[in-house]
Amino acid sequence: MSTDSNNYNLGNQKSPLGGGLVGNNGLDSVFSLVKAASKTLALIPDAKRNDILNAVADAIVAHKDDIMKANQADLNKAGKDYAFYDRLLLTPQRLDDIAADMRHVATLPSPLGRVLKEKTLDNGLHLKRVSVPFGVIGMIFEARPNVTFDVFSLCFKSGNAAILKGGKEADGTNRAEVELIHNVLKEHGVNPEVVELLPATHEATGALLTAVGYVDLCIPRGSKRLISFVRDTAKVPVIETGAGVVHCYFDETGDIAKGQRIVDNAKTRRPTVCNTLDCLLINRNRLNDLPELVLPMAPKGVKLYADDEAYAALKCKYPDELLLHADGDKTWNIEWLSSQMGIRAVGSLDEALAHIDKYGSGHSESIVTEDKASAKKFEDMVDAACVYVNAPTSFTDGAQFGLGAEIGISTQKLGARGPMALEEITTYKWLIEGNGQTRP
Repeated sequence: MSTDSNNYNLGNQKSPLGGGLVGNNGLDSVFSLVKAASKTLALIPDAKRNDILNAVADAIVAHKDDIMKANQADLNKAGKDYAFYDRLLLTPQRLDDIAADMRHVATLPSPLGRVLKEKTLDNGLHLKRVSVPFGVIGMIFEARPNVTFDVFSLCFKSGNAAILKGGKEADGTNRAEVELIHNVLKEHGVNPEVVELLPATHEATGALLTAVGYVDLCIPRGSKRLISFVRDTAKVPVIETGAGVVHCYFDETGDIAKGQRIVDNAKTRRPTVCNTLDCLLINRNRLNDLPELVLPMAPKGVKLYADDEAYAALKCKYPDELLLHADGDKTWNIEWLSSQMGIRAVGSLDEALAHIDKYGSGHSESIVTEDKASAKKFEDMVDAACVYVNAPTSFTDGAQFGLGAEIGISTQKLGARGPMALEEITTYKWLIEGNGQTRP
């Protein structure tokens, strides 16, 4: 089965909702309604927002069977061989976790109305810089039905309306989730158009990316190809998220027990997510420890693509059917999103840093070391949103960072960076109060 990331040639297609060419006015009526609904969010007190988020969380738990029925239909269409089957899958535990994250968001302080800077000028003008919502946030994502709830909770709490564009593999699940959210909003007297789900078509993607005047910010969450397409096509502001080529460097002084746990967790906890480990770099003075370092991954079927030195260290000590030769840049450039991983031997921390600088994507990087100077140099020199010392990259997650949930992991430097939650989806405006002053 293909994903939305496989083909983004929009052409001159008619809108699925009729009314004109996509990117012109095909979905303008939908965008206009969401834009108007976004204005009503400013009138909702934070306490009521929290009550509604808790009510949606309760509804998720109460209607697990309905959501999972829709999800099962999507899973059946995708098939067990679908590469991102696990990412598409919702279980009772995962739904409980989603509800718990939403309740956590409800407990967090409002990100709105925060005074970020304040001063009085010599002429008596009083200036305040205050946090406010962006307005309407467009979210483009693939086979990730949890994103629907995460984006709603963060956008609603931060006073933003949301336009969602999911992939066709998760469309049935996404529609069941949005219907649930709409029902709760209606029960609480809130315009349900503060969150809308677009058709799961390429044409809808194009319309969202060109919705100038309606959409204040667009965030893609998915494959590198999807993110690149959004960045290169959009006429609305974009924040890049998600795609990651993630490394862990096992230093000459690394503790083998720590390293074994860190590497295994980073690779096998959920191999299909963006914070999973793609390449293990090991100091060649520790190659004798490499078989022990990767030992827990063999029973889990992780394929290792090793350079010549690492291959020799693993030969006859790691299952033959799971040990393959690396193919240079082709291996080092891959975001695997599966139970596969590259391994490369390096001669020093500097060589590891050079590899990360060349092949890393600015997402998450980790070092296992007992040397404080090496740890500090790694932290200072690695150019990534999240840099770990003696911990796995699997922690790169908004909920794990205590943010309640996340709308994505920003890998850019302008604006938000790393897990994006409530504060990261607000902007600010200046409030200036005077008493009749005029400018000379």
